[in-house]
Amino acid sequence: MSDTLLEVRNLHVEFGDTVAVRDVSFSVARGETHCLVGESGCGKSVSSLAVMNLLARGGRRSAERLAFDGQDLPALPERRMAQLRGDRMAMIFQEPMTSLNPAYTIGSQMAEVYTRHRGGSRRAALDRAAGLLAKVGITAPGMRLGQFPHQLSGGLRQRVMIAMALMCDPELLIADEPTTALDVTVQAQILRLLAELQRDLGLAILLITHDLGVVARIAHRVSVMYAGQVVESGPTAALFADPSHPYTRGLLDCVPVPGKVRRDEPLGSIPGMVPRIRPGFQGCGFRDRCAHAAPVCAGEVPRQHGAGAHEFLCRLPPGWTAREQAA
Repeated sequence: MSDTLLEVRNLHVEFGDTVAVRDVSFSVARGETHCLVGESGCGKSVSSLAVMNLLARGGRRSAERLAFDGQDLPALPERRMAQLRGDRMAMIFQEPMTSLNPAYTIGSQMAEVYTRHRGGSRRAALDRAAGLLAKVGITAPGMRLGQFPHQLSGGLRQRVMIAMALMCDPELLIADEPTTALDVTVQAQILRLLAELQRDLGLAILLITHDLGVVARIAHRVSVMYAGQVVESGPTAALFADPSHPYTRGLLDCVPVPGKVRRDEPLGSIPGMVPRIRPGFQGCGFRDRCAHAAPVCAGEVPRQHGAGAHEFLCRLPPGWTAREQAA
C-alpha cells in the first residue's frame, strides 16, 4: 500500500478568461498534515474544491494526475464521486454558519451523512453523532443534537462541522480556513483538536490557511501558493529555516515577532495586490511586487531545489536569503 493518499499533479482550473489555478502539484501522505498557505485569492480554496469536484458553475479543471488512494478522480462518474465525498474524503468549509442548513437541527444534518453513506438506523446515526460531538469537546451533546445552527456560537458550529466530517471515519480531511472566523482562544482550541484527532484516528489533513503561525505549529509539509501557482514547497522546518522565494520571505516578514518588533516600527507588508492571471500568462506572477525582479522574470521561471525535498520557482539561487540577512 502506498503512503501517498492524495496526489495532485499539474492541476489547472479556469473560470472564463481567468486562470485560478495553474500547474499546481502537491501530495498528502497518510497521517500527514500538508498546508496550503498564501494570501486570499491565491487559489488555495479553488484547489481543494477541484479535488472534491465541487467547483462553482463554469469552473473547468484538468490535471495530469488527480488521484485519491490510487483512484483517478476525474475518471469517476459523479455518482461514485458523491459516494467518496463525506465518506472516505471529507471537508470542513470556511464558514460554518453558511455551510450548515439553518432549517434543520444539528442532529438531522449529522445523521443524514451517516445514513447516506453507511446505512443503518437513524437511532444509530444519532448515537454516533452524539459520541463525536463529545469527542470534539461539546458538552451536553444530546441537547445540542436538537438545536439549530443559529443557537450555537461560532466555535461550537466549527466543532459541529468537524464532528460531521468525521461521521464516516474519513481517511482524508480537507480543512478550508477552519479558524478564520474565530477568536484567538477558540482558534487554538480548534487547532489542538485537529492535531489530537489526527493522532488518534490517523487522519491525513490538507489544511488551507493564510496564517503562518498555524502552519508552524501543526504542518509536516507546506506548499506556498501565489497567483494560482505553488511557488515554494517543502518540509515545514526546511522552508521556515531557509525561505527561498521572495513571496515566502515577504509573508514571514509580515509576521510580528515578540521581542524583535518595536512598538514604534511599522509592521511588515507586501505592496500591491495578487494579479488576475489570464490564459497565456508567462513569467513570474510575483514580479510586479518583488524587490528583486529583473527583465528575465518575464520569461520562463526555473524550478530549483534546496536541501531535502525543498523546491521553489525563482531565478534567485538557493540560500540567497541567508546571504542577504548576513549582509
